[in-house]
Amino acid sequence: MESIDLPRQFARTRRFSLGVPRGFTVSPDGERVLFVRSTAGDDPVGRLWLYEDGAERVLADPRALGAEGPVPEAERVRRERARETTQGVVAYASDHPARVAAFTLGGALWVVETAGGPPRRIRTAGPAVDPRPSPDGALIAYVCDSALRVVGADGTGDRALAEPEGAAVTYGLADHVAAESMDRQRGFWWSPKSDALLVARVDASAVRVWWLSDPAHPERPPRAVRYPAAGTANAETSLHIVRTDGTRTAVVTPERAADHPVAEQWTDDAFDYVPTARWDAHGPLITLQTRDQRSVHLLEVDPETGRTRLLGRRHDPAWLELMPGTPLRLESGRVVRHGDVQGRTRGLWVGDTSTPGGLEVREVLAAAGERLWFTASTEPTEVHVWTFDHAGHGPGPERRSGTGTLKQISSGPGVHTAAVGGDTVVLDSRTPDGQTVTVLRGGEPVGRIAVYAEEPVVTPRPRHLTLGKRELRGALYLPSWYEPGSGKLPVLLCPYSGPGIQLVVHARAWWTVVAQWFAEQGYAVLIADGRGTPGRGEDWAKAVHGDQLTPVLDDQVAAVHAAAERFPDLDPERVGIRGWSFGGYLAAGAVLHRPDVFHAAVAGAAPSDLRLYDTHWKERYLGHPDVRPAAYENCSLVAHAHRLSRPLMLVHGLSDDNVLPVHMLRLSSALLAAGRPHTVLPLSGASHLLSQEDQAANLLRLELDFLNKHLKPTARPAHAALPGGHA
Repeated sequence: MESIDLPRQFARTRRFSLGVPRGFTVSPDGERVLFVRSTAGDDPVGRLWLYEDGAERVLADPRALGAEGPVPEAERVRRERARETTQGVVAYASDHPARVAAFTLGGALWVVETAGGPPRRIRTAGPAVDPRPSPDGALIAYVCDSALRVVGADGTGDRALAEPEGAAVTYGLADHVAAESMDRQRGFWWSPKSDALLVARVDASAVRVWWLSDPAHPERPPRAVRYPAAGTANAETSLHIVRTDGTRTAVVTPERAADHPVAEQWTDDAFDYVPTARWDAHGPLITLQTRDQRSVHLLEVDPETGRTRLLGRRHDPAWLELMPGTPLRLESGRVVRHGDVQGRTRGLWVGDTSTPGGLEVREVLAAAGERLWFTASTEPTEVHVWTFDHAGHGPGPERRSGTGTLKQISSGPGVHTAAVGGDTVVLDSRTPDGQTVTVLRGGEPVGRIAVYAEEPVVTPRPRHLTLGKRELRGALYLPSWYEPGSGKLPVLLCPYSGPGIQLVVHARAWWTVVAQWFAEQGYAVLIADGRGTPGRGEDWAKAVHGDQLTPVLDDQVAAVHAAAERFPDLDPERVGIRGWSFGGYLAAGAVLHRPDVFHAAVAGAAPSDLRLYDTHWKERYLGHPDVRPAAYENCSLVAHAHRLSRPLMLVHGLSDDNVLPVHMLRLSSALLAAGRPHTVLPLSGASHLLSQEDQAANLLRLELDFLNKHLKPTARPAHAALPGGHA
């Protein structure tokens, strides 16, 4: 039978993400689980599902409703920030008991009840974005034309609660920096009593406007993008208590941080950022972060007066990392916050009680009573689900920490996460064999939620390694057909190695499949996570402060050398590197600065001029570009274009509004001005995450052809079958 083409499968399945359940909501009584999933591994249309009494059923099927239409611009932007590539139901929200769920299709608002009955379309004032039912399920709040509105779940009483005062003002939406760099996708939060909302007002009038056009369609006008590049003005975010009766109160927040640490070169103590907000039984809880990201204040809000009270503050001489899910309060009102614990480990604190050193906390998932659910690692290549019972009543095998009790919920190699409600845990596990979703009650498995993702036609065969004096975690992929000693293999690095993402994990993922596919073409593929990546403590993460290129590149060089010493079949005279986004930046930097090690590179969506990336992400590491210009100059690719002496392919989507195409164009222009030959591949209509099937499939082939030309991979024996094919 003819082999399935891996690049085509990779593109058709949207990186093997289709058919995978996600977005779990577990009802407080643990009886119901809501989630989104398509019906097959090549089906791009998401449905809303309910798992109840051990069985699944569809609550909303867009194809049955015949409701899909054009996506409103604000929703398109929201999906781009969330890297959403599917259609149909891509997100939803429910009331507190998970009895009523709301979602949009083509800007139309729909409501469905989990008890039964078909979805109902709710008439709105215009295209709806981010609908969220009130906790009691009686009202639906949504954003329309930058205004925050509410409508009854029965379709009556649609009205505006907060309307924009200008063209650059929005209510209820996250600004670019919050969504892209702080992982805050929301702009409003219901009160537990369903009578008011905490609402973000964003005024982007001071943010520089950039124009993004599609050269393939000159008949279309360019799109305005308000993009806060490093060193330029941010959007101004303020918070308001907006009541359902139409009255509102401004939240009074401090303008500057108290006791702000003074840096050597740049200090900005103004509160430019609102990283988190929530409204629990104790009232609204918010955090404010300074422009230089060295201070964070935790504040509680009086919903009647809007006044705030300081609950805590943190400072750091480099920057303060944000941890998803924190801060929050337990039922008793005790505040859960993240911070350093013994050994500069990222841990959790509840009062004077902390998680132990060596347990690197990744994300807080939920709280029930005095019990906290979170993910953490004792080994950076694995992530497990844990509970921390502050009262010390954790069931089963326990591990004491101060006055609390720790228990590990997940087991076996993998990357695990969970959703929680009552005594029900939905355990989502990515392991070396694939992905499973297990429903636990009382700690015991009671069922599974189906995963319909396609099985890759190439099976990853990683060898997990610890490399060099810094004990870099790495994974080496060799051809399945290769016989040791039969000839040297060129080395291909496929890193990301930037903040917030790990690639070297004990789990099958799309990048492990792609790495094995490149290996099957005659390469030894090496992936290594160096300094700046998560999972290894504060000092490891902050080793890139002031220089995001040199230490990261040094670690990739060290990984190549260490792997070549351990495996004599690797050829250090034929080394290529490919990557996307920060990985693309690293790939281009590799051939510019270390041509003695790297002999060819493919750089996709590479931020080549770091002054053109956003404030929160770039100033965190390099400071203000007007105060620390040398840091930006040293890390810039454009400034060092004249150094290129190796083959380089630049790939960029022309509709990318995260790393805009100007990065690729300026680097190419600088290379041309320096007389340095290079290859440019512009992708018409593509954003930062490729979703067009032909582009995604053929890009892998074109990368391979480019690398083959310059690295001349080891030929596969005629008798050896090639998994995944290559057209």
